[in-house]
Amino acid sequence: MGNAHRKYTQQGPQNYGPVIPPQNYYPTPFPPQQPPLPPPCYTAANSSMEFKLPYAHVDSSLRALAGQAEGFGRLAVGGVHGPLYHVTTLSDDGPGSLRDACRKKEPLWIVFEVSGTIELKSYLNVSSYKTIDGRGQKIKFTGKGLRLKECEHVIICNLQFEGGRGHDVDGIQIKPNSRHIWIDRCSLRDYEDGLIDITRASTDITISRCHFSQHNKTMLIGADASNIEDRCIRVTIHHCFFDGTRQRHPRVRYGKVHLYNNYTRDWGIYAVCASVESQIYSQNNIYEAGKKKAAFLHYTEKAADRECEATGCIISEGDLFVNGAVSGARPLSREENVFHPSEFYNTWTVEPPTESLKHILQHCTGWQNIPRLPENVAQSM
Repeated sequence: MGNAHRKYTQQGPQNYGPVIPPQNYYPTPFPPQQPPLPPPCYTAANSSMEFKLPYAHVDSSLRALAGQAEGFGRLAVGGVHGPLYHVTTLSDDGPGSLRDACRKKEPLWIVFEVSGTIELKSYLNVSSYKTIDGRGQKIKFTGKGLRLKECEHVIICNLQFEGGRGHDVDGIQIKPNSRHIWIDRCSLRDYEDGLIDITRASTDITISRCHFSQHNKTMLIGADASNIEDRCIRVTIHHCFFDGTRQRHPRVRYGKVHLYNNYTRDWGIYAVCASVESQIYSQNNIYEAGKKKAAFLHYTEKAADRECEATGCIISEGDLFVNGAVSGARPLSREENVFHPSEFYNTWTVEPPTESLKHILQHCTGWQNIPRLPENVAQSM
């Protein structure tokens, strides 16, 4: 591949929205970047060239993740300016537990000293300015999930979610009014409701390098047609693998969603659904059909403050449709438009939708066996 790795750069007006940290929050600048370590899993199949993905540098130091997301969640800093919190028990609650860390109000960079399954008896609420960093261990959540409620600046990295049960139980539930969120390298499967739900005016979110499998309603963006406040939602989803999940990759109401370099295969109903007033920019993704061939579905609903029903809009740029897959996207009318990502951010990493990209996404998404840097390196920043 002659152009295996490039930054897609467009100049456009910036629309970041205000970022208002707590008073006296930033005591020091960002930690210095260390020379990047070789990424663990980035070699293209049947190619002598190295196939580069975004974020090769974020494992160079413990806190190098902060502020490095691409897309709408790019401003998420997590707990970069807080101390380390060491999770030392797999218990649902109590000293040394993840729940104990996440209820604290101050910024924290949370790491794990144990591996295993945390069985959550209720939703685990994550407060603002937290990084939940699963690198160096293998942590799986079951029972319930994480809830990001009225919080900001949260990073969730390298974790597993499986077997959530109960009414309205999602793997990661982001609502209401949460912003500046980055979910990276997580494996999610088999929850009662959704794997990731983003609703109730939550916005400025990036989901990257995640693996979704064994599930029906994978990802919902926008609660229902009555929630017109969801018009503010902005989400980037990139370099993810939707592995035989049935639908909602994602389903979108109202929001603006940028999809790029994802691999979606063998959906059961549709791959991506655009409903009331949504705008979806699908760029260089791979859609590989099973029995169902249409990748895109348009669904009509009536907004609570409108007289007429409306559907959403999809632009497909450079997408690859294989194994008989067809787009299914309808032409835009003169009155309709879809945002361009460059209206909100100038750069993002995008690859051609090739067999090599598909191979990488099959093997290098979701939880990875990534070592955590020694504490003395992290504490020396």
